[in-house]
Amino acid sequence: MSAPMQNEAILTLVQWLSPAYPVGAFAYSHGLEWAVEAQDVHDSATLSAWLEGVLRHGAGWCDALFLAAAYRADDPKEVDRMARAFAPSAERLKETTLQGAAFAETTGQVWGSALPALTYPVALGHSARRHDLPLELTLQMYLQAFMANLVAAGMRLIPLGQTNGQTLIKRYTPLCAAIAAEAIEGTLDNLSSTAFLSDIASMKHEQQYSRIFRT
Repeated sequence: MSAPMQNEAILTLVQWLSPAYPVGAFAYSHGLEWAVEAQDVHDSATLSAWLEGVLRHGAGWCDALFLAAAYRADDPKEVDRMARAFAPSAERLKETTLQGAAFAETTGQVWGSALPALTYPVALGHSARRHDLPLELTLQMYLQAFMANLVAAGMRLIPLGQTNGQTLIKRYTPLCAAIAAEAIEGTLDNLSSTAFLSDIASMKHEQQYSRIFRT
């Protein structure tokens, strides 16, 4: 890819994965709100451990595999069905389907090509293929945006200072790149989710009495 095309790809992904892109990512805590309520996450160190677990062993790893599979598929419907089936709770299914539908609607309108309503990582992978964006860069930036959104939720919930939050984002950006590189070499046969506390937290959040996040 030439330098101008690479720059254009980066800027497109920055736009798609910006907090300003109307997918509503700020409204979802991925179960973190319950974890803070239960005091499982209460400071920078415990948030750091939570992030690493979710990225390595939970939705970070699985979403990366779904994104890569959707990128390679001529028709992403089967990948999407598996992504929906793999959601561990009703709220997590809502999180990925609503964000995916919002992404598809906005991207289709702005870029002038209709997109089906897919789960979020599948919608992004499918769209990246259609617009000839590099897979590895798409994976890296998706994972960093996912991680940064969790940090932002932690900053509001714990609360955590801005400097501590940015330190965590910097710390886990290399892990996002490493997971992206592994996901490129993997297939859906490599799906595995063992971030059980995160999954349970998303179930508990469904009945949490007082909450500000949708998940």
